[in-house]
Amino acid sequence: MAARPYRFLRRTLAVGCLLAAAALPANRPTTSPFAGDAAQPTVLRMLQLNLCNSGRAGCYTGRAMARAAEVITMEAPDLVTLNEICEPDVSALHGVFQTVHPGRTVVAAFQAAGDRPSGDDTRCRNGQRFGIGLLAHVRAPATSNTVYAGTHPTQDLADPEERAWLCVDVDGGLLACTTHLSATGYRVALTQCDHLVDTILPTISRNAGYEPTVLAGDLNLRAGHDPDVRSCTPPGHQRIDDGRLQHVTATTDIALCCRSLVPMYGATDHPGLLVTLSIDRGRPGRRPA
Repeated sequence: MAARPYRFLRRTLAVGCLLAAAALPANRPTTSPFAGDAAQPTVLRMLQLNLCNSGRAGCYTGRAMARAAEVITMEAPDLVTLNEICEPDVSALHGVFQTVHPGRTVVAAFQAAGDRPSGDDTRCRNGQRFGIGLLAHVRAPATSNTVYAGTHPTQDLADPEERAWLCVDVDGGLLACTTHLSATGYRVALTQCDHLVDTILPTISRNAGYEPTVLAGDLNLRAGHDPDVRSCTPPGHQRIDDGRLQHVTATTDIALCCRSLVPMYGATDHPGLLVTLSIDRGRPGRRPA
């Protein structure tokens, strides 16, 4: 059966539209982390989690969401990227994320993986849509944040799940992205990675204006293996991994440091990957050709 045509969706997400904005504090500040002196780097902490929460995979335990909530509460990251989740998981973790960022407005985004046999979305065992998500805190509830999302044009035809990618424009100062690449065909995963980094992200930059860009996710590729994840890391870009399949990579105007592996205590088959981003807005990044 032919693969579903490549989809590249752009939509504007009103901040807090996934949960009622009225539930947020009325006296929230409107200061953005990007609103200060442009000569000073913006420092953010990013947490990557693969929760294996479909209910269908062998790594499912039913405990991943509770542990994710504990980790977010303990570490208070500024950005959270989520792989292998059900759609309502984003809303549930939105509430936790809001609690650790009181007075801030939270934007939450979700992108479902495709399902080739049905032509619909992949579903968790409970019938909810399955895919990837992203959480960030932004400056004001009235601000609209553009979300870019789609499925990769190359898929493993032996796998019914069509892998997806997702990006959110955070306050006009950062493009934060996540993806979960093919686990059944490593060459396919490399092709997906190459196309995302070399085509999709530059297209967003070309059409919407350049922003420093960070990508986190379970890429199902390793450094030093064949194929090597480093072959889809552009020159000058930094990359940090968990020693296995989860990676964070960023454009040349973002410095990555201070990697921390957060234990999930068997709740899922991946540790949490916590990385600090130092965004130098005065330093030119790798702009699209």
